[in-house]
Amino acid sequence: MPRRREVSKKETLPDPKYGSRQAARFINCLLRRGKKSVAENIFYGALQLIKERTKEEPLKVFERAMDQVKPSLEVKSKRVGGSTYQVPVEIRPDRRQALSIRWLINYAKGRGEKGMMAKLAAELMDAAQGRGASVKKREETHRMADANKAFAHFRW
Repeated sequence: MPRRREVSKKETLPDPKYGSRQAARFINCLLRRGKKSVAENIFYGALQLIKERTKEEPLKVFERAMDQVKPSLEVKSKRVGGSTYQVPVEIRPDRRQALSIRWLINYAKGRGEKGMMAKLAAELMDAAQGRGASVKKREETHRMADANKAFAHFRW
């Protein structure tokens, strides 16, 4: 925590093809070793595959997938006395987006398709339909928060 002043949030510029800040943030999280053009090719290629397979607007499928994966609650550890409790807390909107992006990318990497484009496209389509590993992760997170609802009074 800074002592002098608040640290300003750096605003991400919208992506050049669709004009979406969410897509730009996704591309930035997808890139490795500073290779942004490779990340853009993977993302736009995945959206192209989605368009071919579903005959829908690919950005709408992407946004629906992001909304399906965004968690609203998570558990945080809180030490009270000698024991540690898992306390359910609500998640800030920017963290919700960050978690959903991270989960989509990580579970896309673990899929069996050939090439990251196909893996990402398949994970996005599954998430948009409410199934897939990333949606399962969100359900698991919510289930954990519900199970520890008794410790909600330790919220800080």
